[in-house]
Amino acid sequence: MSKTGYTTLQILGMVVTIVFAQAAIRSLFDHSARQLWGAVDWVPGGWGGRLAALLVVTLVGVVLAGWAHDRAKAAE
Repeated sequence: MSKTGYTTLQILGMVVTIVFAQAAIRSLFDHSARQLWGAVDWVPGGWGGRLAALLVVTLVGVVLAGWAHDRAKAAE
């Protein structure tokens, strides 16, 4: 993959991190709100399950952005 591809993955990881971290933080203050337009309402476990899913996807975004950043630097 080229440096442009890794940069694109890094940007995608950062966007995922920002969106899902914001939803997780909002969920802490308003338990009954539908986060991300109801996209995680299917997750079992009520509020705790939805919060855990948001945090896991946030972590995936962080890992993706970090991995892509390292690979892009190595491709230089």
